[in-house]
Amino acid sequence: MLEKIREGSQGTIAKSILVLVILSFAFTGVSSYLGSSTETPAATVNGEVIPESALEQAYQNEKARMEQQLGDMFETLAADDNYLRSIKQGVLERLVADKLLDQTATELGLRVSDEQIKQAILEEPAFQTEGKFDNERYQAILRQLGYQTNSFRDMMRVDMTRRQLINALVGSEFVLPSESKAIAELQGQTRDLRYVVVTSQPFEAGVSVTDEEAKSFYDANPDQFINPEQVSLEYLMLSAKTLADAVNVTEEQAKTYYDEHMNQYKTPEKRLAGHILVNLGEDEAAAKAKIDAIYAKLQGGADFAEVAKTDSEDTFSGEQGGQLDWFEQGVMDPAFDGALFALEKGAYSAPVKSEYGFHIIKLLDQQGGEQAAFADVKDRILAQLKDKEALDKFYSLQQKLADTSYEVPDSLVEAAKATGLELKTTALFARELPPAEISNPALIKAAFSEQVLQSGMNSDVIDLGDNNVAVVRMKEHKLAGTLPFAEVKAGIVTRLTQDKANEAAKKQADELLAKFKAGEAIDLTAKAKVARFDRELDPSIVNKAFQLAVGGADSVSMAAGYAVVVLDKVNAAEKVEDALVEALAQRLSGQYTENTYRGVIESLKAKAEVTYGAE
Repeated sequence: MLEKIREGSQGTIAKSILVLVILSFAFTGVSSYLGSSTETPAATVNGEVIPESALEQAYQNEKARMEQQLGDMFETLAADDNYLRSIKQGVLERLVADKLLDQTATELGLRVSDEQIKQAILEEPAFQTEGKFDNERYQAILRQLGYQTNSFRDMMRVDMTRRQLINALVGSEFVLPSESKAIAELQGQTRDLRYVVVTSQPFEAGVSVTDEEAKSFYDANPDQFINPEQVSLEYLMLSAKTLADAVNVTEEQAKTYYDEHMNQYKTPEKRLAGHILVNLGEDEAAAKAKIDAIYAKLQGGADFAEVAKTDSEDTFSGEQGGQLDWFEQGVMDPAFDGALFALEKGAYSAPVKSEYGFHIIKLLDQQGGEQAAFADVKDRILAQLKDKEALDKFYSLQQKLADTSYEVPDSLVEAAKATGLELKTTALFARELPPAEISNPALIKAAFSEQVLQSGMNSDVIDLGDNNVAVVRMKEHKLAGTLPFAEVKAGIVTRLTQDKANEAAKKQADELLAKFKAGEAIDLTAKAKVARFDRELDPSIVNKAFQLAVGGADSVSMAAGYAVVVLDKVNAAEKVEDALVEALAQRLSGQYTENTYRGVIESLKAKAEVTYGAE
């Protein structure tokens, strides 16, 4: 897990948090490792259950990761249910693999000590500022992710134990220097060649295609002439942004709002908190007795920071004298929050119970709380009021749209009248080629749904995101089918003409090749010196040159014709850069490690009893 955190850590807490969130699915099975469950299993591995909830959480995290990586493209892909099912199945297989690794680690007696976990956290760059462990940063990341320190350490224990096993099994892979160097030298080769191109275009004039030939091709290749399912729509689209453009808010309205809500325009008050923590554990009474004893010690004059170092069970903040972080009101657990914001600077609270345990909370410092001038926030208030009025109207119209399109399900005319929206239509379109104005995955999915296509009724209100909604209704529907021969005949004739011309070009190229191999002279005046990944010359000629032995010759198909290629010489790489050799070594090492890891998982699966669902 820490390696994944490290990959995303670029010096800001936000990036660390983002990477942790989208990759946190690595820990979704932790609850099933730590306890039993009676819910429906997603899979059972050697008698141990992977709960459906663990799969669902991992699946949602994986979707979030892919959405972050692919952006808007993911919405388009996610409109395909088969694509989402494949993602979910892949996530389940990873959870099964993790379970197998955890079971194997347990069988081998692998363990990770508390000290190892602590050291890993202290040394993790994502939790450091200027190369040193930063407890505020650490606490902030965990707080943003909703982790408690104990649960986070449990997750780390599982992950580090698993990595112990993986490193032992696949960490022995290595790449010999000669391997990567040999590949670099092969990639750096150039080749001298001669060639002649026989284009098909001159042969086209002498080619004829009969109606019978075209019809025969049509009959033999029906899959090539499938017309996709198409639909044309009537639709109503409601947008909060469009409504906002028509809203007018005066400066007087903004000033009135400012006067009535002045508290909203104070700079946020922040308080620097410190605490001494006693975890609840299994014996709450003992924990309460311990925190009361600590409180008595403070009341007796003991220094808060020193007591935090010696007695707090939050050892990381304890090492900092109990200091946590700056908090705004409403961020922390309600009991903690209430106690913190009731204190005077420098004071500490009586013992407070939260979901984390018993705390003694100290207010170390505070800042903020100043009133902002109206002039400084006027533009923000104007925009806020404009958006609010537009949203109020949007939600009102959305309800009217939903009610009317449901009450009159076989027409959108009444819904258009009730909302004042323009009823628009589209031409026929296929699922993969929607018009730009309705190119939204959710809308396209609804347009081709059973409710719209088969019942002929209005769709439900479709949420398009960013306060945009729509309702659609089928205007015309064409099922997928084979295009009539008359519509595709011209294209078939063009294709068969090209094919016949290519055959003629191939025949001539083969004749030239035969003459060359027989020792006769042919026109090979075109010469080139090409590298393996050279694309200045036709790729088919380049690829053929790297398949031939010196002195060899062969013909090769091109986009519009054929070529005869002769290889004259292989030139060794002029210079192999050390950086290239190192990059290739790393790539090979990664491939070897990945192959070994997959082999390990397949081997464990072969020996295990794995069932999916409630089999």
